[in-house]
Amino acid sequence: MTLQGLTLQILPPALLLLVGGVLLDALVRPRPSRGLRSWQGLCLNAAVLVAVFGAVLAVCGNAMVACALALGLAALFAVASNAKNAMLGEPLLFSDLALIGAIFRHPQFYLSAVAPWQRAVAAMVALALLGLFGALFVATPVFHLAGLELLLIGLGALVLALRSAAFRRAITRPDATADVARHGLMPVILLYWRRWRESVDPPACPPIARHAPVDAPGLVVMIQCESFADPAELFGDPALALPGLAAARRDAWQHGRLNVSGFGAYTMRTEYGVLFGREEEELGFRRYDPFLTAEGEGSWALPARLRGAGWDSAFLHPHDMRFYGRDRIMPAGGFARLVGEADFAPPAPGEGRYVTDAAMADVILAMAASARQPTLLYAVTIENHGPWAGDGQQGLVPGYLRLVRNSDAMLARLAASLSDLARQRAEPVALVFFGDHCPSIPGATAPGGDRHTPYAIVRFDRAGQPIKGAAPDADLTPAGLHHAVLDLALGTPTGKT
Repeated sequence: MTLQGLTLQILPPALLLLVGGVLLDALVRPRPSRGLRSWQGLCLNAAVLVAVFGAVLAVCGNAMVACALALGLAALFAVASNAKNAMLGEPLLFSDLALIGAIFRHPQFYLSAVAPWQRAVAAMVALALLGLFGALFVATPVFHLAGLELLLIGLGALVLALRSAAFRRAITRPDATADVARHGLMPVILLYWRRWRESVDPPACPPIARHAPVDAPGLVVMIQCESFADPAELFGDPALALPGLAAARRDAWQHGRLNVSGFGAYTMRTEYGVLFGREEEELGFRRYDPFLTAEGEGSWALPARLRGAGWDSAFLHPHDMRFYGRDRIMPAGGFARLVGEADFAPPAPGEGRYVTDAAMADVILAMAASARQPTLLYAVTIENHGPWAGDGQQGLVPGYLRLVRNSDAMLARLAASLSDLARQRAEPVALVFFGDHCPSIPGATAPGGDRHTPYAIVRFDRAGQPIKGAAPDADLTPAGLHHAVLDLALGTPTGKT
C-alpha cells in the first residue's frame, strides 16, 4: 500500500478521534464556565487519545475500530467521573485508578452500588466489543506498524509535556474540581499523578516535650464508625435522634463536628488523619488517597508515638487487612497487633453482609478487659457500609436508619461497659467515637452540603464517672482529633495551653 493510501485510510478516523475526544471531555462535569478547556488540557487530551488509538491500531490493524475503542475509553472515563461527581462530589482522580485491583479482589464492596441491569448491560457490551474486535481484524502489516508509530508519538508527546515547565505550571496546588473545569478530566488525572509522584515522605516525627498528663487514661478505645452521621441532622427530623449519641455528647469531655473531606466514601482519608495527625494542607497531592504513601510516614502515627511511652496497641478491622494495604500500613505505624475478619463472629442470616457492630463490641470489650498496660484499641466498623435495603417509598433511608441505630447501640454499650471497667480497676478510661464520612443515599443526601460527622471523646475517672471538659463543644479535623487523643494520653506539649 502506498503512503497516500495509508494516509487516506488512517487520517479520517484520526480526525474523528480528536474531534470526538474534545466533545466527550466537554461533557465531563464540572465544565468550564465558558469556552474550551485550557490549551494544556487540549494538548494532553489529544496525546492520550493518539496513544490509545495507536495501541489499538497496532493490535487490530483497523483504524475505525481503533477510533471507536479510543473514544469508547474516553466515554467510559467521562461517565465514571460524572457518576462519581454526582454521588461523592468530586471527579475521577488518579488515585481512584489504584483501586482497580481492589475492585477485582473485593467486588462486593463496589458492585452493590451498581444495579443488576447495569452489570448485565456492561457484560453484554464487553462481549459484543470482543466479538466485533475479532471480526474486524485487519492483517495488513503496514497498518500495525503505523499504529505502533502513533503509539510512540503519543507517548513521546505525553512524556515531553509532563516534563515541560508550561504544563507543570498549569497545576501547582490541589483543587480537583476547579482544575477539571479548567483543564479537563484526563489532563488532571495525569498532572495530579505527576505531582503526586514528586511528593516525598516527611522527616521522622520529632520528639515533643509534654506536660505530665492529669488523670491520663490507661486505656483508650477509638471507634471509627462506617457512614455514621446524626440522622436528626442529616434528614432534618429531631425524632430520629440517636440515644447513644445524645448520651455520649451529654457526658463528653469534648465533642463536636468532625470536618472530614470525603462524602459517601474515602474512609482512608479520615482514618489517615486520625491515625497520622497530618492535615490535608500538609499532604498536598497525597491528600486524595494518603494510604498510598502512609507506609513511609509511620513515625507520625498515633500508636508509634504512644509506644515510646510504654503503650500497647491493636488495630481491629473485620475485613481483609490487605484492603487499602492496612496489613502493611498499620504495623509500619506502630500497631503491635492486627485483629482481622477471622477474629469476629460472622453475621447471622438476616444480619446483613458484614460483621455486625455488636460482634465488634464483644471483641473490643474482651480485649479491653484483658489489657494489663496502657493500651490503645483502634477499631474500624463496616456493618453500616450497607447495602441499605429500600422499602419502595422512602428509598434507602429506612435501611440506613436500621444500621446506624445498630452503631448507636454499640456506642451506648461501649460507654456503659468502659465506665464499669474504669470503676472496677480504679483507673481512668477514654472512649473516642466518630463517623468516617456521611452516607451517600440517592434521593436523600447529596455531596453539596455539609460533610461533617459527629465525634465524642468520653473520659471516665477512677470511679467510672464522666469527666466534663472545660470547653466540651469543639469542631475538629481528623488530624485535630489525633492531637486531642495524643494530648489526652501523653499530656499537652510544653508551651501549649
